[in-house]
Amino acid sequence: MTDGRTNRVRRIEPGDVEAVVGLVEELAEYEKARDECHLTVEQLRAALFGPAPALFGHVAELDGRIVGCALWFLNFSTWEGVHGIWLEDLYVQPALRGSGLGTELLTALAVECRERGYARLEWSVLDWNAPSIAFYRSLGATGMDEWTTFRLTGAALAELGS
Repeated sequence: MTDGRTNRVRRIEPGDVEAVVGLVEELAEYEKARDECHLTVEQLRAALFGPAPALFGHVAELDGRIVGCALWFLNFSTWEGVHGIWLEDLYVQPALRGSGLGTELLTALAVECRERGYARLEWSVLDWNAPSIAFYRSLGATGMDEWTTFRLTGAALAELGS
């Protein structure tokens, strides 16, 4: 319960997709990158519910309204020899941060890992996002400070792939 209201975390369903796209757009705004977010309802629906889904998700509901989400996919640890979960997006609307919904979303993913025998639950966080970093550390997560993320996109990706 959050402030006496009914909430729950559950697997995403097709009827949730439009609301989740809205949350992803809110996340992009929060991360100061709204102009980089081009996700459509059709794209997310296909990724989650198409013939060979490779994206999965959970939503946080409060009084029947979608107020948070976790979108994730499988990765693989060659050192552990098993899959893990890569959390692409975790978002809870600002007014509800601190309500426990973020913890509930991460707990749902930890349960997925435990039940499926996955070795890791991993994600990235922007280095300026101190509130999120503190939250993750409070759950026992550790920063992978010795690793640097690289990305190929746009012209560089096209050039390398040609």
